[in-house]
Amino acid sequence: MLRILAFFLLGALSGAPVWGASGDAAVLKAHQAFAARKPANLERAVGDVPTDHVLAPAVEYWRLMLTSRTEDGRIADFLARYPGSRMAEALRADWLKSLGVREAWPLYLAEYPRLVRPDTAHQCYAYRAEWAQGNRSHQREAVALWFTGRDMPSNCTPLFTLLIEAGLIREEDIWRRLRLALEAGNPNVARVVANALPESQRPTAALFDQATRDPARLLNADNRLDFSRRGDREIALYALDQLARRNSDQAERALRPRVRGFTPEEAGAAWARLATWAARRHEAAALGWFQQAGTTAANDFQREWWARAALRAGDWPAVQRAIEGMSEITRAQPVWRYWRARALHAAGQRAAANPLFLALSREHHYYGQLAQEELGPVMQAPPINIKVGGDDVAAVARHPGIARAQAFYELGLRGEASQEWNWAIQAFADPQLLAAAELARRMEWYDRAINTAERTRELHDFELRFLAPYRELAQQAARENAIDEAWVFGLMRQESRFVNVARSSVGASGLMQIMPATARWIAKRLGIKKFHPREMQDPARNIQFGAYYLKHVQTTLDGSPVLATAAYNAGPGRAQRWRDTRPMEAAVYIESIPFAETRDYVKKVMSNAMYYAARFGQPSVLLKDRLGTVPPRKAQVVSALDTDVLQPDEPTED
Repeated sequence: MLRILAFFLLGALSGAPVWGASGDAAVLKAHQAFAARKPANLERAVGDVPTDHVLAPAVEYWRLMLTSRTEDGRIADFLARYPGSRMAEALRADWLKSLGVREAWPLYLAEYPRLVRPDTAHQCYAYRAEWAQGNRSHQREAVALWFTGRDMPSNCTPLFTLLIEAGLIREEDIWRRLRLALEAGNPNVARVVANALPESQRPTAALFDQATRDPARLLNADNRLDFSRRGDREIALYALDQLARRNSDQAERALRPRVRGFTPEEAGAAWARLATWAARRHEAAALGWFQQAGTTAANDFQREWWARAALRAGDWPAVQRAIEGMSEITRAQPVWRYWRARALHAAGQRAAANPLFLALSREHHYYGQLAQEELGPVMQAPPINIKVGGDDVAAVARHPGIARAQAFYELGLRGEASQEWNWAIQAFADPQLLAAAELARRMEWYDRAINTAERTRELHDFELRFLAPYRELAQQAARENAIDEAWVFGLMRQESRFVNVARSSVGASGLMQIMPATARWIAKRLGIKKFHPREMQDPARNIQFGAYYLKHVQTTLDGSPVLATAAYNAGPGRAQRWRDTRPMEAAVYIESIPFAETRDYVKKVMSNAMYYAARFGQPSVLLKDRLGTVPPRKAQVVSALDTDVLQPDEPTED
């Protein structure tokens, strides 16, 4: 109650819209009915929502979505009354799919251009609508939808049928998509795509199944695969990829006697797949297999792992070759601009490297910090924090979308609140973004404050980007465990954005996202009796446990903050296995982490710590020094590190 009262006072002082309790209960009932798909309950709740309630438009939107999806007139009226709103976008998106199902093409084509974020289903309907109206001007864009390895919405099938019958998707295009599907690990998609091939050329369903279930047996069976048939060769490539995922040596032994049966392009693709899996396991053979693949066989994902394997080997010319072979879009990513500059610098081409470092140094992220350090402190002035005034905050608070977001937040509907907020700020200029971030901070809506402040392009407030709530609790926990307070905050910001009720899909909870098993283990270590994991919702307890565990993994992993950070996300055993038998630059270790989620996580935590150190007035330390060197892997790993039963979620692979 005190927090709600404080929020009302904030509204009164800032000029923000204030709503009372009248109608709030009815809004909640309406939302529950909408979520449960119960139209009768929704209708009963609607009558109790005042027409001037800030969330009355949302209730009307729920009603239309649940009961009136084909009432074109009512939908059009709502869209006209709330143009540009998140509700209008969502309702229009749903309505367009209804029009597509009904093949109401003239109305579809009239409404489609107003959709801000069309998905693939909308695009397929749009191209079908144009085709039905005799418009063929977007044939190339329609064909481009075909080239994907993932499953496509069912409404795209009629479009693809039209394009195949018209000869715009050719047989070679069908083979290309079949391979994309197999490369993406989607054999069921590949099997459906194969139906568009002449029956005599299609791989059999049995081959798809065996390549997935037992690739070694398929590849080693005599006369099971006919390499004169393209379909069988594509299945062989897929089987090799499946086998290489499990064991590089077995895959190589299967490939060598069969490599002559492939075309040169197919053989290169086979070596590239084998090399990529080996690189992700940090196997020394990977670089040699990439060389056998050749420069034209590898795709961008494979070239990225080529570059990572070369980084671990210290082969800077190979790093440069791998990066320069990437597409322009991939090569322009900060990660590859930085490592390309490092490769150029290692080759003595400082004049070519410096412009890349300089451009990166103006960007506020991990690679920008590393690039700045390559140039030295005199190359760039420190960023200036821009502060917004109370009038700016009050003006943003009156924005209809922001007002709805605040109302949802106060009602505890965080998902709806975040969607409204994110939609409202998408077109904000920097001053509005900073004002909105400040409003969120005053509401103690910390994740929206941080995410909103991060969106600015020219004007920045780094105190909003790097909020430090719960400071006394974090300071105490850091002192008790003799670890860096800035590091604790860097990790906490990445784990939860300071949302105390945050909970992951696997059960990690609280500010530092402690897993239940880890919480029980820590409680036992600290001598806490009658502990229950729900105590992780208490900020003090959560930070205490998180700092203790962070110190524990740092100690067991030779004092390395990089290894400890990786262990916090992916588990100590994995962090240990990713080490080499020799010392390694920590930035190279981070870059070669096989899990994309963990790789990104470690970069952001360590970068965050730099900003928090500056905010807390700590002595200046370079990011490179903070990362340090990862010591060599020990010959014998402590058994507790091998289990990985403690702490981590299951990170996503690349």
